[in-house]
Amino acid sequence: MADSTTSRVSFTLDSSLDSVNKVELTAEQAAQRAGFDEDTATHVAMAVREAAVNAVLHGNAYSPNKHITASFETTSDALVIRVADQGPGLDPDSIPDPLAPENILRGSGRGIFLIKAFMDEVHFRQLHPGTELTLIKHRKPAQPGN
Repeated sequence: MADSTTSRVSFTLDSSLDSVNKVELTAEQAAQRAGFDEDTATHVAMAVREAAVNAVLHGNAYSPNKHITASFETTSDALVIRVADQGPGLDPDSIPDPLAPENILRGSGRGIFLIKAFMDEVHFRQLHPGTELTLIKHRKPAQPGN
C-alpha cells in the first residue's frame, strides 16, 4: 500500500548536459523527500549525475537520435534510481581501476568508482542496445536517541 513515503517518477530525455542537470536535481529532491540528510542527498545527486554523464557522453555520444531514461522510485526500504542509455553497452568488468598506480593521474575514469562509493548497491544490466545502471540507497529507520 502506497503512503507518503513511496513514489515513482520517470523521464525520457535528450542526450544533453541539460538532461544531466535535470536528472541530478531530481535525484537530490527525491533523496530529500525520502528523508535522507543533506550530505547523503548531495552524495546521491552526485552519483546520479555521474551515471547520467556516462549515459549521455559514453553511452549515447551526445547523439541527437538517442535518449536517456531515468526513473526514481522511493519505497519503504530504499531510493531506487535507474539511468539507461541507448549506446553500444558497457562491460563493468572492463573499467580500469582508478586507484591503480597507472591511473592515479588520469583526468577521467572515476565516475563508476564514485557511484559505488556513494550508493549502497549498484547494478549493471545490458539492454541491447544500451546499459542500465540501478543505484540503490537504503532507507534506514531512525535509531532510538537520534
